[in-house]
Amino acid sequence: MIQGKKALKINDLPDLLTVREVAEILRVSPLTIKRWGKRGKLTPIRINSRGDRRYKKTAVLWLLGIQPDGE
Repeated sequence: MIQGKKALKINDLPDLLTVREVAEILRVSPLTIKRWGKRGKLTPIRINSRGDRRYKKTAVLWLLGIQPDGE
């Protein structure tokens, strides 16, 4: 673990994740996450008038091969 950073816990994550959060979870750059969105690998949800991207936690976990509890 990197000093000064808290370990991510899946249960503590919100249902919608930012580009930066997804990039940190998947250990890739935010630009990679945006590219995956354009290619359909990880579809973003656009929010607000600026069109900020959010990603469903379940979709990110699916990419990791993790089945969320209760589904």
